[in-house]
Amino acid sequence: MSALKQNLLDFDAAALAAFIEGLGEKPFRARQLLHWIHQRGEADFARMTDLAKGFRDKLAASACVTPPVAVGDTTAEDGTRKWLLKVDGANAVEAVFIPETNRGTLCVSSQAGCTLDCAFCSTGKQGFNRNLTTAEIIGQLWLANNHLRTKEDPRPVSNVVMMGMGEPLLNLDSVIPALRLMLDDNAYGLSRRRVTVSTSGVIPGMDRLRDECPVALAVSLHAPNDALRDELVPVNRKYPLRDLLAACNRYLERAPRDFVTFEYVMLDGVNDADAHARELLGIAKRVRSKFNLIPFNPFPRSGFRRSPPERIARFAEILRGGGLTVTTRKTRGDDIAAACGQLAGDVADRTRRSGRIALKEVRA
Repeated sequence: MSALKQNLLDFDAAALAAFIEGLGEKPFRARQLLHWIHQRGEADFARMTDLAKGFRDKLAASACVTPPVAVGDTTAEDGTRKWLLKVDGANAVEAVFIPETNRGTLCVSSQAGCTLDCAFCSTGKQGFNRNLTTAEIIGQLWLANNHLRTKEDPRPVSNVVMMGMGEPLLNLDSVIPALRLMLDDNAYGLSRRRVTVSTSGVIPGMDRLRDECPVALAVSLHAPNDALRDELVPVNRKYPLRDLLAACNRYLERAPRDFVTFEYVMLDGVNDADAHARELLGIAKRVRSKFNLIPFNPFPRSGFRRSPPERIARFAEILRGGGLTVTTRKTRGDDIAAACGQLAGDVADRTRRSGRIALKEVRA
């Protein structure tokens, strides 16, 4: 890609219209371009046959459609598919497609690595390099649809979850335009209920997302009290549970659903006791919510074990007994390290976190 050419995947509808006006064309051309680029997955302006040739020539001279490059493509036994996507010379991120009977869900990354250091997450152990651009975020959806599209199913991705590598709410300048494209009827046309942003609890980002582009919200809770959450989800030290729950209630004022999903990874002997479940009942009284229990997916040197199935079942029973809606996530793609918490990609860690972890292990 020429450095002088603008990647149109970086633009939501408003930005694309402004760019087109700058070329001396009418803003309505933006709708046509959105359709060609995002609905039809076309990157070659010459093939956009209902555009005037002069306009296509202008686009070819000044713009491009350049998604991340897939350098790895692996399919698990259960049909889960993972792509390793090169985003620059030093970094690659991962995106995962999870096929189900009535939907196809794409798990999208927002950062190369992660600035947070949640104890049970492989991504966090890789350290952090940079935020992804809008083009690199929406490009994951563009690429997945192009790889999966058939005549019978031209739009195979029906749901998007921002649960891949990174903390989405620490990259909202890029995430929000990508979300707007996902929702735009001229682009991907997804319902707000079918687009979910997951956060570890970055409160300023929750408030901004609520105001600018409210979609379904999932909060990585993982502990029922501040003492344990401080250990498992260190951002809790800055944004403790009391403030987090208040932010959840503010979000629900404009949310497309009438509940927040609390995600809770099940760690054997750490956060899975009956007492922990009873504490969660108290949290549920303060926020309209449902709970998604996630069996821990192991990765090298994690230091944690997955709670046994009978322990997870008992934990869920206590929550349901308190009147809560509870689901237990089915583990998908763990044989190709594509399950929740296992995504790592290939990150040039500028935080030096991965090196510090390795040194600590050697000294131990």
